[in-house]
Parts: sequence; structure tokens; C-alpha cells
Amino acid sequence: MKKDFSVVTGGTGYVGLQLVKYLIAQGEKVKLLLLEDHPCLEGIDCEKHVGNICNPVDLDACFRGAKTVYHIAGVVDISGKKEELMWKVNVEGTKNVVESCKRCGVENLIYVSSIDTYPDKFSDEMKTELSSYSEVGLTSGYAITKALATQIVLDAKDELKVCCVQPTGVLGPDDYMGSSIGAMMDLFIKGLFPVSMNFGRYNFVDNRDMAHAMYQAAKQGRSGECYILGGEIVTVDELMGHMAQALGKKKPKIKISKKLIVPFVPLISGIMNLAKLPPMLNSFSLSKLEENCNFSNEKAKRELGFSPRPAAETIRDTVLWHQKKLRGEV
Repeated sequence: MKKDFSVVTGGTGYVGLQLVKYLIAQGEKVKLLLLEDHPCLEGIDCEKHVGNICNPVDLDACFRGAKTVYHIAGVVDISGKKEELMWKVNVEGTKNVVESCKRCGVENLIYVSSIDTYPDKFSDEMKTELSSYSEVGLTSGYAITKALATQIVLDAKDELKVCCVQPTGVLGPDDYMGSSIGAMMDLFIKGLFPVSMNFGRYNFVDNRDMAHAMYQAAKQGRSGECYILGGEIVTVDELMGHMAQALGKKKPKIKISKKLIVPFVPLISGIMNLAKLPPMLNSFSLSKLEENCNFSNEKAKRELGFSPRPAAETIRDTVLWHQKKLRGEV
């Protein structure tokens, strides 16, 4: 059987959708495994297969004849309310994907892991790829499930080619599903986030640069290897400044300290929940802003040709996309 197409799980997320667009631009035939169709796929030349990664029968029907599977589908939760679902999807679902790839003779499996799989988050050392992943040293359900899933993929390296990419904080266009940072940008655009912070920073990567690296991982990545996809480290205040500049606004003058924010975190989280917004500010997200985000991307640059664009460009394009979304233009 000629293997002439790629499968993407999680193709409606803003990582998956950018990858789908990139693959099509490279002349690839693409099939999406979807829980359901979505308007964001309108006009995109791809085959759609409705199914669930938790159902091996759905996977076999979708993967049969595929050369490469890009496994992106997963559950991200920082609220603590979806622990059981994360285990079912992130761990058991990934195991199902691996086993289906073996049964269907898929040649390449590219898995989107996470830098949350790295323990010892408050040291200052530059972090590089690990040789194995486990729950040791991890505290959040998301980190643990992604670490276990990563190892499940790596353990299949002798039966098919497997590579894991590990993005830092992802930004970029096509956030139709609604991420936490995207929700914050929406509030900022509306003038409902008028303050900055005098603490916190994070490492960001553009979803468009991720798409290129994932494609290259399928082409020339080494089986059983992980590749950190990180970009620049940006402080919260710098992020606010870049967003303001993109929108032609003034940067917020008031900078709030962590000491001032902490007492109000439960109230803010409650308001976000009532407004049905993704959780933006809770004890977990505050902790993330103080973690070590020094991640080396040298391996991905060297082996995949990874070339992250400037953070200012990514932030500008992201916030302008959100502005268009709020206007109903995308």
C-alpha cells in the first residue's frame, strides 16, 4: 500500500491548525482525526475523519495508509478539574496512538510533548533534553501525564520512527479554541486588563515555527529523540509593552507586585470561572511565571533547522489576530 498522506490529531488547536496549513503548503495530503468538525477548517483542503484517540478502532480506520502521524491532541488543565480526563486522553490516548501506528505500519510518529515534563523547575541551570521521562519531581497532573506519554512514545523507537517536540509557551495566530494567554489578550484589547506586573517571565515559541520544526522532525529527526522548541524569554511587563505597541496603545503604567496579587487570586479565579473564561491567574500560573525558563533550543536548531522568530514579532502577530477575531474578521 502506498503511504502518501499525513494524519494530524488535534488539528483544530492553534498548534495543530498551523501545522495543517504548513503541511498543505508543502504539497502534503492531510487527514485530520477530529472529535467533531469546526468552522476554523472551512476552506482548508484536507480529509476529515471523526473519531477519538481513546478508541483504537477509530485510530486504525484513520491511520491505515498514513506515512506520518502528528499527535497533538491532548488535554491541558491548570484548574485541577480535569485530572481524570487528562489521564485518559494524555496517557491512555497516546498509548492507543502508538499501538495503532504499529498496527497500521505508520513510518513516523511526531508527538507534541511539553517542557512541563522537566523537573527541578526553580534552578537557574540551562535545561537540555532528557534521555527519559517520568513523574519523579513533577507536581501537576498535566506535567505528570505529559511525561508518562512522552516516555510511552520514546519506548516505541525500535518499532517505528518516533520524535517528540517540546514547546515552551506557545503563541501565534489561529487560537480558535481559546487558550489562557489568548483570553488575557482579548481582555487587554478590550481595555479590561489595564495593569502590568513587576515580576514574572516566560519563554515563548511561535506556532508557525513549531510547524516547520515538526515537519523537519518527520523528515530528518532521529528516532527516540526529543527536541526542545523554545524562543526568547519575555517578562510579563515586556509582553504587555509589545501588545500595547502592536495595538497603538500606551503600555500600562501600573505594575502590580506578587505580594499584592496573591490575596486576590481566589477571587480572580472565581470571576474567570463564572465568566467561562480559561483560567488565567491562579496559584499554578503564578508559579509558572517564576520557574526557570532557560531552555536550550540548540539541538532543534542543529538537527531540525529550527529558527525561532523574534518574540516581538510573534506577540504582535498574535495580538493582532485576536483583535481580528474580536471584530469577527477571522
